[in-house]
Amino acid sequence: MDMMDKIVSLAKRRGFIFSSSEIYGGFANTYTYGPYGVELKNNIKKLWWKMFVHEREDIVGIDGPIILHPKVWEVSGHVEGFNDAMVDCRSCKNRFRADHLVEKETGDDLEGKIDEMNEVFKEKKIKCPNCGSLDWTEVRDFNMMFKTKMNGVKEDNVYLRPETAGAIFVEFKNIMDSTRMKIPFGIAQIGKSFRNEIVAGNFIFRLREFEIMEFEYFIDPESDWEAIFEKWLEVQEEFAQRLGASKENLRRLEHPKEKLAHYSRRTVDVEFNYPFGFKEVFGLAYRTDYDLKRHVQASGAKFEYFDQRKNKRYIPHVIEPTFGLDRCILAALISAYNEEEIKGEKRVILKFSNDLAPIKVAIFPLLRNKSELVSKAREIFDNLKSHFVCEFDDNGNIGKRYRRQDEIGTPYCLTVDFDGLEDKKVTVRDRDSMKQERVEIDKLLDYFDKKLNL
Repeated sequence: MDMMDKIVSLAKRRGFIFSSSEIYGGFANTYTYGPYGVELKNNIKKLWWKMFVHEREDIVGIDGPIILHPKVWEVSGHVEGFNDAMVDCRSCKNRFRADHLVEKETGDDLEGKIDEMNEVFKEKKIKCPNCGSLDWTEVRDFNMMFKTKMNGVKEDNVYLRPETAGAIFVEFKNIMDSTRMKIPFGIAQIGKSFRNEIVAGNFIFRLREFEIMEFEYFIDPESDWEAIFEKWLEVQEEFAQRLGASKENLRRLEHPKEKLAHYSRRTVDVEFNYPFGFKEVFGLAYRTDYDLKRHVQASGAKFEYFDQRKNKRYIPHVIEPTFGLDRCILAALISAYNEEEIKGEKRVILKFSNDLAPIKVAIFPLLRNKSELVSKAREIFDNLKSHFVCEFDDNGNIGKRYRRQDEIGTPYCLTVDFDGLEDKKVTVRDRDSMKQERVEIDKLLDYFDKKLNL
């Protein structure tokens, strides 16, 4: 079994991630985060928000709507230019990314070159990956934004946002006026985005409904943007290591100028070494003043910033660090996954850092049918649960409970035994070393405070 199969299997077995709508046969690349998955997800968001908002004086946060005024996406260029090249097999009715099929066949990247891709399909006689047919439709652009209708709005279509940046740009002046932030400063947001694109496997790596953590960092147009850009790259890599990624499993990919998005002067991806190869986990783009200037031209809004030190007005430029939350979760699971052999048996462990671990302390009575042990374990659980995310577990023998918590990634397990009823101590077991020590019950809160260091 390869690493991805192991991760997918563990994720379902232990309640991290399930394929959505399984009772109806599943639904194309949609997933539900289970009880431990949602804790891991929230912990990553909490870590990101702490690192980039709470611990900095130059970044504030917002939570903008998923459905924005349609004009936002016209002005940003998404209505006209947010397209993928699609082609349909007439035989099996499946749809594919045309540029991906062409690149696999020829090695050439023809993204955006519709006519050339059509020629390749004819000359190379590319077969349908699904049924082997040669009967293709013409290659054409397909806009990736999800459209919907809204009662009371006269526009023909409104859209589910394809990125969270739109709300940040249109609220720029409100943020400036209400917070008195000084350039350079950033506006951060975490939220769902939607892209109606062809999705090909790899679990939660690429989804149509996904979550982004990103901020727009506004700078003086005359500042050394390249130095600021480099600094944010380093900070992104630092965050990847906080997720558990090693330096060896990270690399940078510079986008060639001819492949840059319409708004970008420079884009670099931070890539993680997934089991299917190095792929983007974060992105960093220098968007110049493209977005703010376009909104000024379209709406008449006053997005100029008055620099008191220079006694001048200007439209700020923007550097945008973007973090794919679902990809972060997958990178964290892969980085944490370990297998060990203990006395001839395989032990699977998720070695999460303490701040990422879904459960911090698991509490066991040694035997579930001894009321005095269960009562004391419940008492300890009730005392600790308001301080740490805890789990009470009395199902199965103690060895099986340890193995289950190892696979969940729980750093510490606490067992109440008969000796503890006499000496007022419990056994605490460390996940990674499996070492055990006796700890006084009335000192448990202080003990875990120091050990977890949250």
